[in-house]
Amino acid sequence: MPVSKVTRIAGGAVAAVALMAGGAMAQEYSWTFQTSETGGEPTFQIKLDWAERVNVMSGGRIEIEILPTGAVVPHTETLDAVGAGILQGHMADPSYFAGRDPAFAMMGNLVGAWGDPLEFLEYMNYGGGEDLYNELVHPYGVHLIGASATGLEAFVSARPIRTIEDLEGLKLRAPEGMVYDIFTRAGAAPVNLPGSEVYSSLEKGVIDAADYTVFTTNHSLGLHEFAQFPNYPGFHSLPMVDVVLNKEIWDGLPPDLQAILEVSVDQMAIDTVMTLRELDIVAVEEARADPDIEVIDLPAEERRRFRAIAQEEWAEWATRNEMTQRIYDSVTTFLGSRGLL
Repeated sequence: MPVSKVTRIAGGAVAAVALMAGGAMAQEYSWTFQTSETGGEPTFQIKLDWAERVNVMSGGRIEIEILPTGAVVPHTETLDAVGAGILQGHMADPSYFAGRDPAFAMMGNLVGAWGDPLEFLEYMNYGGGEDLYNELVHPYGVHLIGASATGLEAFVSARPIRTIEDLEGLKLRAPEGMVYDIFTRAGAAPVNLPGSEVYSSLEKGVIDAADYTVFTTNHSLGLHEFAQFPNYPGFHSLPMVDVVLNKEIWDGLPPDLQAILEVSVDQMAIDTVMTLRELDIVAVEEARADPDIEVIDLPAEERRRFRAIAQEEWAEWATRNEMTQRIYDSVTTFLGSRGLL
């Protein structure tokens, strides 16, 4: 375990003990964080719980307001808003900022890289990912407190996807960037649509499939009414959630509050992964009980083939600048050391 991680855990524990011994303290910091999800999603409640935990752990010294996507600025502008102090923090998918630097896409969602969210969290916490990400965002005036992640995103489709060949010509919703490019390389015909249009586009047959979000959310939205062949577990996408704070604020915090924030984000990441995993299990059971839905688990060999296609795209993106090359080298070294390539 890296020394910094040991210090983080120990520091958070010491701070919590000190607060319990000394009683509640007056509020010193009041911040607003904007998320990248709506207020009705289960992950939004997890973030509300995180803010409450920080308040308790800090003895009332930190109070955080959590807002849904678009509440203050569009989801693609939170990075600048945090750096400018319009927001004090955000909890977002870095892929939204790929237009500023392609390195955000590589860190935010290296398509096909991760077979489990815990692999990604291990990389971020123990494989050098957090340090690289802070090098990327510090010039924007923000600091990464810690990384979280969703589960592997499911894949909804009106056509059964049992092999990579089944992707040929598939009209699928995918955001622009690396996801779009990799599916194009795999033979699909991606369509760039906002998430708000996924349901209507599947209903009208504008698209055959969608890279959207985790199984439980797809199921609750009723997407399987039009896309009866969902793939689960997912094989392609696992977005990062970066929890960042304005760097000037971070640099001015005392060490005990920095430690509390870091430890609390680590806990929130585990809460998010495990909560979504449990919700997915329940939703998959409901889907399998429906005779009109066939849940497909893409075979291991086909997953390896998709990752091989993705690796070709990673290598192309790695050439775009110095940071993309460093991220590529870092992630592939980590995956190789774990026998995951």
